[in-house]
Amino acid sequence: MSSCESSSITVIGSGLIGRSWAMVFISGGYRVKLYDNQPGQAAVALTEIRKQMEELEKCKMLRGELTSRQQLDLLSSHDDLSQALEGSFFVQESVFEQLEVKQQVFQDIERLVSPDVVLSSSTSCLVPSSVFSKVQSRSRCLVSHPVNPPYYVKLVELVPHPETAASVMETTYTLMMKVGQVPIRLRKEIDGFALNRVQVAIIAESWRLVQDGVISVKDIDLVMSEGLGMRYAFIGPMETMHLNAPEGLEDYIKRYGEGLSRVLASFGPTPDFLADSSRSIYKEMCELIPSDQQHLSARRERRDQLLMGLSKLKKDQ
Repeated sequence: MSSCESSSITVIGSGLIGRSWAMVFISGGYRVKLYDNQPGQAAVALTEIRKQMEELEKCKMLRGELTSRQQLDLLSSHDDLSQALEGSFFVQESVFEQLEVKQQVFQDIERLVSPDVVLSSSTSCLVPSSVFSKVQSRSRCLVSHPVNPPYYVKLVELVPHPETAASVMETTYTLMMKVGQVPIRLRKEIDGFALNRVQVAIIAESWRLVQDGVISVKDIDLVMSEGLGMRYAFIGPMETMHLNAPEGLEDYIKRYGEGLSRVLASFGPTPDFLADSSRSIYKEMCELIPSDQQHLSARRERRDQLLMGLSKLKKDQ
């Protein structure tokens, strides 16, 4: 398979994830071709990227060793797919989270690239065996699932198709490390991957606690942001247990395992998120943060600023 010595990467889709991927790759010194099937959209995305990177540079939060101008010189927009794919060793797809759309995109890509080009999807919940089911050469396919936004949150889940070659996983892992991401390798595909399965478990129990009148929307969010999230920003649940008992993980389970099982047995059924009873949760959330674009955009900007600060803190540790 191709190595990271090649210098050109194609990003398919110029939405929020595609733009962020483009910024990540150019920060690592790669030439990036940004493609969108909507004429002019990739060019619009370049304007947004330029504005964002100039602001990041002013705040001294720009990633990589190159200046914003040097990085932007590596980026180009394309409306023609064959032109966008020419010369690239790696393709990162970031289109709508619709199976049929992604399948068609990869069929179109496969017809235009050589067999050694790595095909990677940003899907957050579709397993590789579904996404790449219509690709002929599936050994070069995998999912590289980022956390939104990948420029500020560096984790990337690498999820193999059952036929993915080990060299493809290694090439992608090396690429992600080189551009400053934090890749993790799943040993096999599973619905929701690792991150979303953990996230869904948290969402489900949080929803149940609010719906059952145990706690408010505001306070359950504080449980994470001012409690669990404080330590989980630096260490995970396994290390947390390991450190929270005098003699490590086995000692923790001996001390608290029975309690863990008891609490787990008390969990209710999976919430029906679409039930009429959920409207009270929507209402409570919107009282805290109205769902109009002005308020949501402001909170997203605040989120990204806080993530940048946390990322810098973690880097300096």
